[in-house]
Amino acid sequence: MAEAVAFLASDRARYITGEILDVNGGLVMD
Repeated sequence: MAEAVAFLASDRARYITGEILDVNGGLVMD
């Protein structure tokens, strides 16, 4: 989770306009 937050806060994420990020290791919960 922290890696995803760090990525989104970085300049590398500036091209992302809308995306579903799977940050839980692929686990899907309803």
